[in-house]
Amino acid sequence: MYVAGHRPTTVQDHVALVEIDLTGELMIAAAAASEDRLSPDRIDEVLEVDGDGGDPVDRVPPGTGTAGRCPG
Repeated sequence: MYVAGHRPTTVQDHVALVEIDLTGELMIAAAAASEDRLSPDRIDEVLEVDGDGGDPVDRVPPGTGTAGRCPG
């Protein structure tokens, strides 16, 4: 009888971890802001993007996709 092995508990989704980190940074920035909403420029600054739909600098591991702002 064959029993499949268990997955190692150290498996991590690196893209998900980056997205969680970015979400946390946005939440911290929003909590510290004096205005009701963060401006698009402030969001770009917090996410460390160039404002042209660029990727966060040095956050997304190569070959794992991109993280960006939702349109809107």
